[in-house]
Amino acid sequence: MTSVPMPIPSRTQFVLDAIKHRILTGQLTPGQALVETELAAQFGVSKTPVREALKTLAGTGLVVMSQYKGVTVRMVDADMAREVYDVRLLLEPEALKRAVRRGASLAAAQDALTRADEASDTAERSLANREFHRALYLPCGNPLLGRMLDEVRDQAALVSAVAWAADPSWEREATEHREILRLAMDGDADGAASALHDHIASFVQRAFPEAPEQKGQE
Repeated sequence: MTSVPMPIPSRTQFVLDAIKHRILTGQLTPGQALVETELAAQFGVSKTPVREALKTLAGTGLVVMSQYKGVTVRMVDADMAREVYDVRLLLEPEALKRAVRRGASLAAAQDALTRADEASDTAERSLANREFHRALYLPCGNPLLGRMLDEVRDQAALVSAVAWAADPSWEREATEHREILRLAMDGDADGAASALHDHIASFVQRAFPEAPEQKGQE
């Protein structure tokens, strides 16, 4: 009898989403230990879905599994931020440029921008900002390019969560988002891509000034 791949069990997905939300909104901080028994008790589940959720989070780079230290939220430093944002600088502006040139709808980006402006707390704003960036690169016409950016999306959000905790700068970033979207909706592919590049580069420079200069790495 041929077996078929099984989807992630609902309990595992519930735990996965809950832990990810806590990490990306700063409720669980970098370096903090994630103990299976404690998390299982908090979520009212057995250790199995917690263990599977943590394995998935390790695969996305949000947590680190160590034989000696157990599972911890990934630490964020200038080197980690540089690595993640290097990938974004190389790929995200190009993806947006392609999306604009093919006349893709940016309605989802506009919706995300509105939700970010109306957010009542940092958690909502963070999630809306992630959706804004994804809505810019996803309609680029190259599914592989979209998936590559999706792979660093959570790690980029972790960098943002740490940076915002130290220096809330979302008002400035919201202004930059509006300008990027305006250029894109005007059909200025090169202008939108350049504005997005500057937006990504300036954020990591402000948050981690010891990181090497990113501008010019196009």
